[in-house]
Amino acid sequence: MTAGSADPAQERLRRWRLVLGGDAADGTGCALAGRDAAMDGALAALYGKGGGAQPGRDRAAGLGASAPSVARWLGDIRTYFPSSVVQVMQRDAIDRLGLATLLLEPEMLEAVEADVHLVGTLLSLNKAMPETTKETARAVVRKVVEDLEKRLATRTRSALTGALDRSARVSRPRHHDIDWNRTIAANLKHYLPEHRTIVPERLVGHGRASRSVMKDVVLCVDQSGSMAASVVYASVFGAVLASMRSISTRLVVFDTAVVDLTDQLDDPVDVLFGTRLGGGTDINRALAYCQARITRPTETVVVLISDLYEGGIRNEMLKRVAAMKASGVQFVTLLALSDEGAPAYDREHAAALAALGAPAFACTPDLFPEVMAAAIEKRPLPVPETP
Repeated sequence: MTAGSADPAQERLRRWRLVLGGDAADGTGCALAGRDAAMDGALAALYGKGGGAQPGRDRAAGLGASAPSVARWLGDIRTYFPSSVVQVMQRDAIDRLGLATLLLEPEMLEAVEADVHLVGTLLSLNKAMPETTKETARAVVRKVVEDLEKRLATRTRSALTGALDRSARVSRPRHHDIDWNRTIAANLKHYLPEHRTIVPERLVGHGRASRSVMKDVVLCVDQSGSMAASVVYASVFGAVLASMRSISTRLVVFDTAVVDLTDQLDDPVDVLFGTRLGGGTDINRALAYCQARITRPTETVVVLISDLYEGGIRNEMLKRVAAMKASGVQFVTLLALSDEGAPAYDREHAAALAALGAPAFACTPDLFPEVMAAAIEKRPLPVPETP
């Protein structure tokens, strides 16, 4: 019986049978056939006994360590499940079954559904990757990066261009620089009905964002293993910011060492393969490097992207943040830049930064343009409410 022809009661049993996995105690008494049986087999291979069973779920299956069997399974799940579910199952397979090493084979990479999490796994395997696999891996990473750029670039440029324009407006513009629409809106309260005119007590001028560099942005990104998705998004946003002539962008990644990847920002794929996910963390050293390269503090935005688990000198890190803020730098701390939900982070360090006027919060990629626009305009950041 197919899902389309089942009565409601039978359909409920069918769904519960797929969820519970067919153990003796599942209580449904429902048998599966055809496509349903194939779907159940794909689920059992990952979540059954062979895939790291949990108590009460003794499903006999598994992927084993065979690349051909894994490739067939990857094809099956792409047949039976939507892309969003496929990405979750792939991630679970890598975590639960230790299949990361199989991603070093070109044939495997061609079979997987590419997403941000897969890119993070590939970057962590970069040093172990054989030459025969690297070109395929770069193609997978490039596809994800290009998809992200298409989704994020237009909104980012639009939000930041508007913010730059507003931050550049002056109150005493030359005649040809007057923004008449905004000048009229700002002076409506000075309308004289008897003369049917407005007396413009305050003139609003256009900014000149296209003529010169207006803001310096420093992205300082923690490349420890837990920050993989954030590294991917930060690299994409870094490339988008670098493409704007009115913003001078610097990208710095760090663990216990500091690497400046600014000269690679024209290609975020090169940036990503220039990172090395994993290792320790020395935020203080990274901030010292960034601080030394700030030449226009009142026109600079520093974005620290880190879970704040500091392995360096805590007090020195906080002193650097305080010194930068005192000099006029707009300092933003993001605990994560991803869609992965609430991150784990060092709450003591986050509270200390908040006390300095630099609240630390997790940020989704969709919110990032608004955060940057607020920082550029020197207005309160749109900090998400915590549940």
